[in-house]
Amino acid sequence: MPDSTLPRVSNSKARRLFLHKHGLCTHPKGSGKGEDLSDVINQLGFIQVDSINTVARAHHMILAARRPAYKQKNLKRLLERERRLFEHWTHDASIIPTSFFPHWQLRFQRDRERLVNRWRDWHQNEFEEKLDDVLKRISDNGPVTSATVGEDEKRSSGGWWEWHPSKTALEFLWRTGELSVCRRNGFQKVYDLTERVIPEAHRSHRPAPEETIDWAARSALERLGFATSGEIAAFWDLITPREAKTWCQDALHDGQLVEAEIVCDEGSFRRVFMFADTLGDLDDTPDPPSRVRILSPFDPALRDRKRAERLFGFSYRIEIFVPEPKRQYGYYVFPVMEGDRLVGRIDMKSFRDDGCLQVRAFWPERGVRTSKGRLARLEAELNRMARFSDCSKISFDKDWLRQSTHSPA
Repeated sequence: MPDSTLPRVSNSKARRLFLHKHGLCTHPKGSGKGEDLSDVINQLGFIQVDSINTVARAHHMILAARRPAYKQKNLKRLLERERRLFEHWTHDASIIPTSFFPHWQLRFQRDRERLVNRWRDWHQNEFEEKLDDVLKRISDNGPVTSATVGEDEKRSSGGWWEWHPSKTALEFLWRTGELSVCRRNGFQKVYDLTERVIPEAHRSHRPAPEETIDWAARSALERLGFATSGEIAAFWDLITPREAKTWCQDALHDGQLVEAEIVCDEGSFRRVFMFADTLGDLDDTPDPPSRVRILSPFDPALRDRKRAERLFGFSYRIEIFVPEPKRQYGYYVFPVMEGDRLVGRIDMKSFRDDGCLQVRAFWPERGVRTSKGRLARLEAELNRMARFSDCSKISFDKDWLRQSTHSPA
């Protein structure tokens, strides 16, 4: 039931605030490199890494949606040469500002305690006996990949990746902070000693757990705009739901937070926490540009599928693991945003050898008209996508404009 004593934020204002926090409510301009690119990633907090390269990999598409001038080599420079970024886990594999590295010490500590017992039972391959061997090999001979350790070891059967003991040890040492990803060869991670990868100033600082809990909760809410305690905990996946809930209660008692009700797309109400200043500045949130943007399915604005459905009325799931005859749309379909609405989804693929971006289908959301103006804006975005994926032309399948199947965005 709605609470008439709480401030209420309209669905339109909630969408715009959320998109503003995610860099999608302003005109996408900027060099997309160096300090500008670093600022974008800091604003988002992290960018998810994904291997699927239908048009471009997720991390590159996330950045290109906010900076059309972005080039893939610009991220590589920040990550592998300047070390402004590092790769580790949030809710999934992600690229994160190195200045945040000290707060991952809490994750390293907790993962060490959790994974030893879990992997002991899961892999049953005596990986702990290989930890010192793997560390010594890297210390003496330099970086390795999972393919260059344990070449003569028997692979376990039935696991996700059929890890052998040295591969398991390698992953364990990365997950617990003794190793870091120094670069990727293609998409394969290359590991080195953390002391050779992470600058000493970030590596040596070890915040107390309370400091990390405060940072994780506060910085998550700053980037979400409004959230439940569960959503705050899930943002970085650094702290527990109980820790996030306690933080919210304490910050509410201290007057740092207020409670409010967000109006969801279908008209229901969701009780959330907000910083008092955020609530007061709602009317200053800029109007989003009317341009169309094609987003990665792993864009930070869409990562939380339930949140996206509540805010935008947009129901989305990846169908890569769905058998082809049972797919509703396609293997890897991209959400399409116009202004502050999610207006459809598009199935497209870059064929770089032929220099062609193939558009197989576009499904507008129910209630979204495929007017000449909207199609012109979509075509402009497709031209940007073609250039970004090194294609010089676009082809459209016959009957590529499909019927709407979902409710209005």
